[in-house]
Amino acid sequence: MAGSIDQWPEIGDPLSMRALAAAGFGGGHLREPADSPSSEWWCKAVAMPAAADQPLKVRAEPWVSYDGPVISILEVDLGLPWPSNRGRSPIRLGDLPVDRCGMVLGDARALDSFIGLNGDSVDGLADVTYWGKYADDAHVRFGGERTPQYGGQGRYGRLDLPLRDAHEFADRIRSWGPCTGLMVSVDAHSHFHLLDRAGQVHPLLAGQIEIDECQVLRLGWDPGDHSMRHRGERAWNQVYAVTLEQADTTTLLRWTIPTEAEESDQTEN
Repeated sequence: MAGSIDQWPEIGDPLSMRALAAAGFGGGHLREPADSPSSEWWCKAVAMPAAADQPLKVRAEPWVSYDGPVISILEVDLGLPWPSNRGRSPIRLGDLPVDRCGMVLGDARALDSFIGLNGDSVDGLADVTYWGKYADDAHVRFGGERTPQYGGQGRYGRLDLPLRDAHEFADRIRSWGPCTGLMVSVDAHSHFHLLDRAGQVHPLLAGQIEIDECQVLRLGWDPGDHSMRHRGERAWNQVYAVTLEQADTTTLLRWTIPTEAEESDQTEN
């Protein structure tokens, strides 16, 4: 869950230590608090060993929700043979909610250094964006370009500015006359923001960056789909099974999120 990756060291062992321990048992569901039932806002993850000599193959099966495509099945080919002592039935590892901040797939050791939503810039740069009632007028006065966005036009803004320049530029816009209804944001280049930015041009809001020489993938979530189907997350039992499954000779990690039609069928049954 992207919203809590950098909180793991604050509440106990680092994510990599927890993941390594789980890998010794063939994988497992990680959560905090570890000694009581998982609660809504604590950290959650699923950790599995994977082949170290090849990239992970990731496949998503989408369906169209309220505002666009969302994931119904996420599969990760772990590059490891299916253990002969496990039989052929799927193995349930646990369950995960859909984090409104997105979901992240990557090496646990790299994620130990993840800089989250409100963290510092990793490269000394930041992005400034502005939008709202007077955005076109502000653009005439202050300039900037439309930021990339899948399926439409993004906000006006200037990307990759030095932090000081970014804040000065944002302050000039905020102090401008007709400011009511004009929103301005300064986003430091944290890992969270860079992943979010990388995914804005993808239909599933999927973007990747490199952290500590490892590729990390983030999957965003359509806000309408989250608010209508996944809001409340674990507190409202909006959690979805993560399983290990056999595919020919290899092992798949699968996260299954029922479509709205499937949820209706389950309710009726």
